[in-house]
Amino acid sequence: MNLYLSPLLLFLAILLPSGRGMFGNDGVQVRTCTSQNAICFFGCPPGYTWISFCHNILSCCKSMTKFLPPQAKDPWSK
Repeated sequence: MNLYLSPLLLFLAILLPSGRGMFGNDGVQVRTCTSQNAICFFGCPPGYTWISFCHNILSCCKSMTKFLPPQAKDPWSK
């Protein structure tokens, strides 16, 4: 493997589990998860509570209403 490709793959692997991306991530809607008013992610982003698994690797996450951490605030919103 090329040495220049390794840091790029590491950077992408770090970004995927957090549920964050360059253009934002609204999650995936799966019927079993949306019935609980939740959304599926690759790991729950800050400000979401883990509920269950959607399929094999996705996590069903529900938005927190109380005690939001400061990291949950979207930096692009006013």
